[in-house]
Amino acid sequence: MKKIITGIAAFLILTNCTKEKLSDCLLPEPDKNEHLITENALKIHKNKNTIRERFSPPEGYEWSEENPDSFGYFIENFKLKPYGSQILKYDATPISTQHLHEAIFDIDTGNKDLQQCADAAIRMRAEYLYKTKKFDEIKFHFTSGDLLSWNDYKNGTRAFVNGNSVSFRKTAAFDDSYQSFRNYLDLIFNYAGTISLNKETKPVTKNSDLKTGDILITPGSPGHIVFISGVCRNKEGKRLFLLSEGFTPAQSIHVLSNPFNPYFTPWYDLDTDAQETKTARYFFKPTNFRSF
Repeated sequence: MKKIITGIAAFLILTNCTKEKLSDCLLPEPDKNEHLITENALKIHKNKNTIRERFSPPEGYEWSEENPDSFGYFIENFKLKPYGSQILKYDATPISTQHLHEAIFDIDTGNKDLQQCADAAIRMRAEYLYKTKKFDEIKFHFTSGDLLSWNDYKNGTRAFVNGNSVSFRKTAAFDDSYQSFRNYLDLIFNYAGTISLNKETKPVTKNSDLKTGDILITPGSPGHIVFISGVCRNKEGKRLFLLSEGFTPAQSIHVLSNPFNPYFTPWYDLDTDAQETKTARYFFKPTNFRSF
């Protein structure tokens, strides 16, 4: 299969496939909220190792229930690193900003600068589908629009980018090992990003439809993504949310603090109709929630 991409737009798209990695998750403005961080007023069970066990909802709220085979359940019950763990870059060195997260997902970042913001959401989604053996659903688009599935990759299909064209050829033997799966994801991380992920997800336009696993995204270069990693609600139906992300350079996937409401941190009050949504390390304008 071969897809020819023509014109200046094609050049920009294919350039974005690689160059997006350099600036996909830059802040639109400097963080000016460090002074708002205070001691968390909510109970954090520091000896617990999943999101659902570690973080108590605010008074009057309870965790929303998730179906055990859902993406949301997978995220909320994903193993965390010990409380207080630092965010580490792909080269195992700590990032300079260590005061805006509350937890670290116990998942590798790889040893290359690949698994950034969009890639963190892709990684969690792919790991869920892999664990639940929904292999037919593991497929992601490049920024160019070309699609590569895990089924094709494990059967030996590889991508070749030459100028303004992307081609796929079977050049490798069948390999359905987990290491092969990680190699597939590294390839996706290299050529996918916020632009492609925005196109292959569906808009969420009502607050009542937001759920764990949905993403908040600004597509572009620069752009950014956070994903909902927990939901709680009170008796009146009001809901609060936990947010998680990867970032640039490639680094640990982490649960964000909420510097704008230190007494509710790390919970966020989200609104699909908001003109702007501020998170600890990025301001999303406009607000754009989407779902896999």
